[in-house]
Amino acid sequence: MSNQHPPRRFTPMSQFATHYPVLLIDSDAPLRELHNCVSERLNAVLQYLHLMACTSLPDSAENDINTITNIARIMIQDVSDVFRVIEQRGFEVPKG
Repeated sequence: MSNQHPPRRFTPMSQFATHYPVLLIDSDAPLRELHNCVSERLNAVLQYLHLMACTSLPDSAENDINTITNIARIMIQDVSDVFRVIEQRGFEVPKG
């Protein structure tokens, strides 16, 4: 008897603000769509961080820096979560 659990179709995304997973990744989505999702988020956060790196914030409050870093953290966490699903799919042993 195997102790392995069958793969779940919907993988919860990491969440820090809730105790119950609210956002889910469809693990059965086409790999191209999962890749498009990751690509969109990664490019957006890279552009955002580039903008922030080129912006002068001499009068910014500490709260502003926390907000900026929190936005980047959330976006990178989304990317990491979807990459995890892609990796699981990519390294699956083919049935046969």
